[in-house]
Amino acid sequence: QVQLVESGGGLVQPGGSLRLSCAASGSMDSIYTMAWYRQAPGEQRDLVASITSSGTTNYADSVKGRFTISRDNAKNTVYLQMSSLEPEDTAVYYCNIRYRRYFLNYNTWGQGTQVTVSS
Repeated sequence: QVQLVESGGGLVQPGGSLRLSCAASGSMDSIYTMAWYRQAPGEQRDLVASITSSGTTNYADSVKGRFTISRDNAKNTVYLQMSSLEPEDTAVYYCNIRYRRYFLNYNTWGQGTQVTVSS
């Protein structure tokens, strides 16, 4: 069974920075897309950023120019560098990966990490 362990969330002042990490462990033949989603109270879970196995990235308009997604394939880890944080970025951030195992494709979520932007 594949597990995702997220870290790096916390409380930060507006304008500050945080770096989230998500490490995948378990049996996988290959990892396709790795992504970060976020969910604020009372809101739906939305895509923040994604990165394919070849390094192609995609960002939500609200975070373009402020957030950077990257991945370390050797460590099966995805990162989200968040800068110029705003109170509107406050949410639980979830890691998501799509991977292949024994000719089947799977989709797995992390447990979530809280990011709070407040003075």
